[in-house]
Amino acid sequence: MLTGSLLPRLIILLALLSAACFVHFRGRVRLKFTRQLTDHSTFTAPYNALVYLFSGVPNKPFFQPDQFPDLQTLTANWEMIRDEGLALVEGGQVRAATGHNDVGFHTFFKRGWKRFYLKWYGHPIPSARAGCPKTVALLNTLPSVHGAMFTYLPAGGRIGAHRDPFAGSLRYHLGLKTPNSEKCWIAVDGEKASWRDGQAMVFDETYVHDALNETDQDRLILFCDFERPVQPIFRPINRWMIKNVMGATGAPNVEGEKVGAINRFFERVYGVLDSGKKLKAKNRQLYYALKYAVIIGVVALFVI
Repeated sequence: MLTGSLLPRLIILLALLSAACFVHFRGRVRLKFTRQLTDHSTFTAPYNALVYLFSGVPNKPFFQPDQFPDLQTLTANWEMIRDEGLALVEGGQVRAATGHNDVGFHTFFKRGWKRFYLKWYGHPIPSARAGCPKTVALLNTLPSVHGAMFTYLPAGGRIGAHRDPFAGSLRYHLGLKTPNSEKCWIAVDGEKASWRDGQAMVFDETYVHDALNETDQDRLILFCDFERPVQPIFRPINRWMIKNVMGATGAPNVEGEKVGAINRFFERVYGVLDSGKKLKAKNRQLYYALKYAVIIGVVALFVI
């Protein structure tokens, strides 16, 4: 017979596992199960499952950009945004992180991806105001857009398959300087789309997606997170998460800018994670044995 203290823990654990399974099997394309076990989208699954339940838009990979009026303002001003973005690229300011302080995009930098933050969930970015004042001013007139950056994918660059962890937003891409080719593409839940100068796309970044630039030209886009429409009863909860959780994921463009709490934590634990990667390269069997032992141990501590 289950004790009174054990039963609630088992119910919570079952709820967590159910949400994780729901997220894992959502859509047609999935991560490997062994990767999904420790992926960040597993730990945010309970919240994301609620977002999908109260979503004000259908659960599907792509949307028509004209469904979202705020975004049309960005598309209409794409040439001005492009000019400021290209100036930053030429000045070497669109670049990889200054250290291990950008956990959300940490793995992308290894394959040539670069970024310059313009706006990030209330996180202060002085270099953005200084480097591209017109674009920042325009973004600040759009309250539904909580995150924005210029992102650069070089010729031959790729972004591996992944899920983003937060379902409370949707993703907007605006082509600025692109190869204008089907060989420079993103696939979201198996559906491919390619970037074009002055054209926008909107998708749900919590589906598995990857990208590849198979051309000999670099790609520059405006990348934005905007608030997912949700049912009114759920809106205050989602906005609290946007302000208090996503606001802690801020990263600097240059040395000396503020680092969000989540990224400060990542800086501290990176040494442990890096040791794990080195062990994996030397002895995969031992690495996975230790990894699953830790998972089992955490679960056991929770239920005992």
